[in-house]
Amino acid sequence: MAEFMMGEGLRASEAKCGGCGPGYKSPLDAMKGPREEIVYLPCVYHNTDIQKPDYLATVDVDPKSSTYCEVIHRLPMPNMNDELHHSGWNACSSCFDDPSKKRNRLILPSLISSRVYVLDVGTEPRAPRLYKTVEPTELFWKCGLANPHTTHCLGSGQIMISTMGDPSGNGKGGFILLDGQTFEVIGNWELPGEAAPFGYDFWYQPRHNVLMSTEWGAPKALANGFNPADVKAGYYGKSIHVWDWTTHKHIQTLDLGEEGAIPLEIRFLHDPAASEGFVGCALNGTVFRFYKTQKGDWGAEKVISVPSKKVEGWVLPQMPSLITDILISLDDRFLYFSNWLHGDIRQYDITDTRNPRLVGQVFLGGSIQNDGPVKVLEDKELDSQPLPRVIKGKRVQGSPQMLQLSLDGKRLYVTTSLYSGWDKQFYPDLLKEGSVMMQIDVDTVNGGLKLNEDFLVDFGKEPDGPALAHELRYPGGDCTSDIWL
Repeated sequence: MAEFMMGEGLRASEAKCGGCGPGYKSPLDAMKGPREEIVYLPCVYHNTDIQKPDYLATVDVDPKSSTYCEVIHRLPMPNMNDELHHSGWNACSSCFDDPSKKRNRLILPSLISSRVYVLDVGTEPRAPRLYKTVEPTELFWKCGLANPHTTHCLGSGQIMISTMGDPSGNGKGGFILLDGQTFEVIGNWELPGEAAPFGYDFWYQPRHNVLMSTEWGAPKALANGFNPADVKAGYYGKSIHVWDWTTHKHIQTLDLGEEGAIPLEIRFLHDPAASEGFVGCALNGTVFRFYKTQKGDWGAEKVISVPSKKVEGWVLPQMPSLITDILISLDDRFLYFSNWLHGDIRQYDITDTRNPRLVGQVFLGGSIQNDGPVKVLEDKELDSQPLPRVIKGKRVQGSPQMLQLSLDGKRLYVTTSLYSGWDKQFYPDLLKEGSVMMQIDVDTVNGGLKLNEDFLVDFGKEPDGPALAHELRYPGGDCTSDIWL
């Protein structure tokens, strides 16, 4: 870590060199980038009573602006029931050395319909427009894949999207390649017959010739909500898959066991020389560290475990935390994750990656609030159930879920919707009242999280009715979309 901090301490001016491509030369350069002024986030009507297309919202987050904390633009998609989910870029910091590349297209896959929308965010960043639609049949026929999830640009200029299933709704963890100029489907990244049993998120690290991918579950199992019996039936994953970056060969499976069931977001450390990272495992509230071994293969170990709570008035007698999103600050010092059932966000100092240290925590909604139907009978962490959270007169429904950290690490943004099918099951009031976007102030010196009581974007007041807002993305790149080579 010390060598990374010393060796990559580059001048901010180098990030603005005239002959360079998009993004920043290094993660530490990115931390010196300008403050975020707008964010893009998909808003979902799928699984709600509102018969409208999902849309991309542009939100003003500039405190100096007259439209601060407001949705300043909405771009509805041309189809219904897409379930917009996670977005990515046509070019990111992995293309920094290529002056022909621009970060001007936002790639927006649809989890349920399997469409991929390409949005023009370069012509008018505050008013994106639809540029191209890749229809599901392109994914089905050319790749045998469906349910696209995570998008990353590659240094080659191509775009890579992980998938969760095949066209019949079975689990299938493959990867779709798009041409970075035409956005036509090229074909599969993985070798024939080598797709993983399940798919979800991925991250690549070329200096170690590796790509890591994770597993959620079979789309047909999670489409209408979560059934614990589906876990026992084998419809959900519990492994990290290791791929050779050069040959595209699947070379290793890291079985995380029951403690690592449903591994979702995976993050390498941002230092491109790093040979380790973390994955958040939803079902049992654990975080695993993965790492390169002395032999040259890969291993994994559990480094964080959030205890389940013994409860009554809930669907099961034990309530797990359900870790759903995880991210790492650009200086590789702090790790953050959200516990979508318990209702808290946590900050860990990961200076010692094998021994993360809890340094910040804040509760924002969740299923164990003290005026709700759930009574906590036994809690290994809390003395009392958390109070409801009210911001500017609005009670927070749902629970903290998607996270995005400012480049300088001082502001953590959060939304409260996970996936409409699970929102409807676990937080029905969220569909009636809409999700919210909040901001947390971060102590980057000693650690610590504090809610900004003056910041709230209420998606319950949208023109077409309450919406479910999901992942946050900055136009200039952020710590979950940029990969450095």
